[in-house]
Amino acid sequence: MFLWAAAAVFAVFFANVALGAFGGGAFLGDVGEMLVLFAASILFVAAILKREADHKNKNGS
Repeated sequence: MFLWAAAAVFAVFFANVALGAFGGGAFLGDVGEMLVLFAASILFVAAILKREADHKNKNGS
């Protein structure tokens, strides 16, 4: 779940950067862009930590 959320939030970040690069109006400012990228990073880390915990519990170590 966290990995899909991270991918979705990163897609919003990527769309904003792509729109800004190709001359369209970027819909997020600098601070908004930073917050979206920060949220994507936090969600990605949460997904990796959850997957690692699940793997550890599955192997019993």
